Amino acid sequence: MEPQAKISGFAKYAWFVLAYNIVVILWGVFLRASKSGDGCGQHWLTCNGEVLPSAPELKTIIEFSHRITSSIAGLLLIVLLIWAIWRWYKQRTIQNRQTLLTAIGSFIFVVVEGLLGRSLVLTGNTAMTLTPERPFWMAGHLINTFVLLAFLSLTAWFASGERRFGFRADFKYLAVLVLGVMAIFLVGSSGSVAALASMLFPADTLSAGFSQDFSPTSNVLLRLRLVHPVLSILTAVYLIFAAGWLSRASGSDRNVVRWSNVLSVVVLAQIAFGAATLLTLAPIVMQLGHLFLADAVWIAFIVLGASFLSANSSLADGEMP
Repeated sequence: MEPQAKISGFAKYAWFVLAYNIVVILWGVFLRASKSGDGCGQHWLTCNGEVLPSAPELKTIIEFSHRITSSIAGLLLIVLLIWAIWRWYKQRTIQNRQTLLTAIGSFIFVVVEGLLGRSLVLTGNTAMTLTPERPFWMAGHLINTFVLLAFLSLTAWFASGERRFGFRADFKYLAVLVLGVMAIFLVGSSGSVAALASMLFPADTLSAGFSQDFSPTSNVLLRLRLVHPVLSILTAVYLIFAAGWLSRASGSDRNVVRWSNVLSVVVLAQIAFGAATLLTLAPIVMQLGHLFLADAVWIAFIVLGASFLSANSSLADGEMP
């Protein structure tokens, strides 16, 4: 059981950066759901050829503000990385080393996040445009977002106590964690495709939506949309059972039990919210809540896995991983 220690300024900042990036991600969902992704045209870094848009439309304001908030996220990550380097330079502990590595990962993937957004704009895969490549762009963008959140979560987690882990747990436990990651990636990717289909081919009623899903003449995205709720339910069941199993396997470690409970509660909330989103034909506010809970499930799973590996690590004090 790890000792309770006063949280450092760096740890507080790391958690803040994680929270801010979630806000940026949610604003990106609003951008897509409001069909404002083409607000700056096919221009980058400029907006419709201007550094600052003049007499902008509403969708231009939405798109330009997303670019501004994303740029701020990049600046916050630079500060996080420099601060992590300074901590490692001052005290070269295993914990500071792992914090630095996750901060580096966070910076790399926030850069990739920006490049993916840039590519979507320059290739015209925004707003109501549908190309054969767009579903793959969407899925890739979401997976990169999840990886970014994982590195940010681990950075904050490492910085919040005397925490470190290695990968010397039994293979069966590592397999459970890896399978959970793959399942969440698959559900998230199918969700991005389902959201794209619902935006491009809206239905006025729930019955009309189901008719679209089963019609042989419907776009392939609509016929794939049903995959998402099926995968979501299967993954939810898996995550709840995995959380309980890891909790027991850790010897009821306090942190593992805590995050196991958090994960189970958030998963159940996500399933209920997902059903409500479907029944209400996915208005924007429900889409925002649905993605927020998806991010919460992912973060809870990452911290649960880190807590479990920490509790079961066989590394001796002072031994480099």
